[in-house]
Amino acid sequence: MNAEIISVGSELLLGQIVNSNAAFISKELATIGVNVFYQTSVGDNKERLTDIVHQAFERSDLLIFTGGLGPTKDDLTKETIASIIGEKLIYDEPSLHFIEDYFRKRNKVMSENNKKQALVIEGSRVLPNHFGMAPGMLVTFGSKTIVLLPGPPKEMEPMCRHELLPLLSKVDDQTSINSRVLRFFGIGESQLETDIIDLIDLQTNPTIAPLAGDGEVTLRLTAKHSNKVEQLRLLDETEKQIQARVGQYFYGYGETTLFEQVFLQLEEKGCTISSAESFTGGLFSHQLSLFPGASTVFSGAIVSYSSELKRKVLGVSKETIDQFGVISHQCAKEMASCVRAQCGTSLGISFTGVAGPTQQENQPVGDIYIGIAGIGHEPISFKLSLPGNRKAITERAVKYGCFYLLNELKRWNKTE
Repeated sequence: MNAEIISVGSELLLGQIVNSNAAFISKELATIGVNVFYQTSVGDNKERLTDIVHQAFERSDLLIFTGGLGPTKDDLTKETIASIIGEKLIYDEPSLHFIEDYFRKRNKVMSENNKKQALVIEGSRVLPNHFGMAPGMLVTFGSKTIVLLPGPPKEMEPMCRHELLPLLSKVDDQTSINSRVLRFFGIGESQLETDIIDLIDLQTNPTIAPLAGDGEVTLRLTAKHSNKVEQLRLLDETEKQIQARVGQYFYGYGETTLFEQVFLQLEEKGCTISSAESFTGGLFSHQLSLFPGASTVFSGAIVSYSSELKRKVLGVSKETIDQFGVISHQCAKEMASCVRAQCGTSLGISFTGVAGPTQQENQPVGDIYIGIAGIGHEPISFKLSLPGNRKAITERAVKYGCFYLLNELKRWNKTE
């Protein structure tokens, strides 16, 4: 099934809003193995929309429209589609009752044009809108499947995920699709592809789709089979081959993050952690504190930007600073040990380095050190040379801190 997303609304063309709907739908369709080959934006104009629909019929099996289902005169998506496929619009009674109740419960007068939102294409499958008024719909026209979704993301996203995707997940009566996302960090997209290029070249079922973004790489495996057990076997077998090549960079599945995995690992092992941060300015502690129940694993942080605070508040020795400098393996290890001791946590992690824009202690921009204390008998440290501007270096540094911490936690038993 090849899909095309058609976003309707002059505001998109004027740059008044960003078309986040197309990105969301494409991502969701990928989870069920539906290919999106075209994305189009068109204004609120019946003639131009009609032209786009006829073009889409020539090249796509699945047409998904967003926007133009509202109550105003320029909302004309369903009217245009109904005219093209030769169907009429009828009122969907449950939707109409919902709209009427909405106004009644709020003691507001409902203008007549609001009833327009309850109109659907006759013969379509209605997709209920639990977060707005205009329902969506799915209609078959010959070999084509046409889907109409509302434009506001707060309405469109749950409708797409909970109403539409379950309908599309069946390729036919016998075959269904299952996807699995593998997440990697510390390896570039080009290197990962090189390491598994033969698997990608030979892919048939499951398929393997790499995607890079924000310093990470994901692989989406998609298996098609009528038997769920066989689907899982195909996915497991392909993942096993991939893990054998690049498993050292793997950190999780699905929509998880490095920070979430750190939180879950710490929680699972019954550990607490504190952080000593210099150039990262508390970014690691901020990210970890966002999770509900963060206090069960995260005790606190000391942001010690200056050398004086590293010594007087954090407790790094003057000898270490004088002999090795604050940007060093020795200082990173001592920072991690000091914050662990001061906060009374199982583990301590530290970040020190040069984020720019100029070098420091004769070390170039991007040189950073990460220390971890509490795993094993002696603290450990890692050095990185990161590219990018100040913001990019800082964000990548805390992600690397999470990645190193995860790797160490996997090998460590708290009772050791």
